Formats: sequence, C-alpha cells, structure tokens
Amino acid sequence: MSYLTDRKRAAGLGSAKSGTAHHWSMTVTSVALLILVPLFIFTFGAILGAPYAEVVAYYQRPFPAVVAALTFTVGFKHLVGGAQVMIEDYVHGLAGKIALLAVTCISYAALAAALFALVRLAL
Repeated sequence: MSYLTDRKRAAGLGSAKSGTAHHWSMTVTSVALLILVPLFIFTFGAILGAPYAEVVAYYQRPFPAVVAALTFTVGFKHLVGGAQVMIEDYVHGLAGKIALLAVTCISYAALAAALFALVRLAL
C-alpha cells in the first residue's frame, strides 16, 4: 500500500511549462502564413514559366525577394513546430529524440538551401 498524496503521484507527470509558448508560436506563424502564402503565390505566379533572365531580374527587386524569404523562414519554423508536436505525441524514448533532431536538422537545412538559392538569384 502506498501512502502517496495525489500531488506526489502526479509529480514529474505534469506540464513541461512550455505548452503555452509553443501554442502561441504556432498561432503566430499560422497567422503570418495566412498572409504570406497568398502573397508568395501572387508574386511567384507572376514569374512562373518565364525565362531564367527574367526570373533573376524579377527577384532582384526587393518585394518579391523579401516575400519569398519570409514565406520560407516562417513556413519552415511552422513545420518544425508542427513536427515537434506530432513526434512528441506519437514517438517515445530515444527514437522520439532522434526523430525530433532529424526533422529539425532537415528542415533547417532545407531553409538554408532555399535562402541560399534566393540570395543567389537576388544578388
């Protein structure tokens, strides 16, 4: 028979104290993407199918380049947050830690590649 109180039984099983901040981050990136994705589609759609020289000249203008960079950055940040929630909910133990590390590294590498390509076009 155990003489543990309800509080002692729940110790270590409760909140990690980061849920509110994570939820707020996901909400902010969702609202930002709600604005950025249509802008990106509008700016990217205008140049879709154009020759390479026109695409380079188009992305040398600041507005399309900034919209693309912000969309990539916020989108990949949102991807990492969503993947973190899924992995924490469904994958446990060492496999969860490895999966979280892999998803984070892959998405930041993809963001770096996207921004590098955009900078190469813009400069």
